[in-house]
Amino acid sequence: MALSYRSLLREISIANKAACLVGIRGFAMGGKKKGPKGASDAPKASALSKELKITTICGGNILKEGADPKILLDTDYPDWLVHLLNKRPPLSELRRKETESLSFDDLKRYVKLDNRARIKENNAARAKN
Repeated sequence: MALSYRSLLREISIANKAACLVGIRGFAMGGKKKGPKGASDAPKASALSKELKITTICGGNILKEGADPKILLDTDYPDWLVHLLNKRPPLSELRRKETESLSFDDLKRYVKLDNRARIKENNAARAKN
């Protein structure tokens, strides 16, 4: 499932704004007011449930001076950025497949993860002795 960059950045920004809202403490409101009998207690719509229309990434500026970066169109971002969202198979799944059927990138990943696992096993065996 590939998310567009704009929606991904929007979700991050909304999460930042939600964290800011939760972190701010206000004054306590009065007690629960009782209405007339038969009045419905329908829940009010949350302010966070509404989609916020934002054009910048809140808190994205890491410099002392300057402004938060603007959210660009999907075509303005490089192609390699899409591949960062793709999940790669774990070692257990790579071990189940035949090595001849793996792509070159998956084969490199399999060798790297397998070597790492063997080194950890050897270190654990030496630590017990």
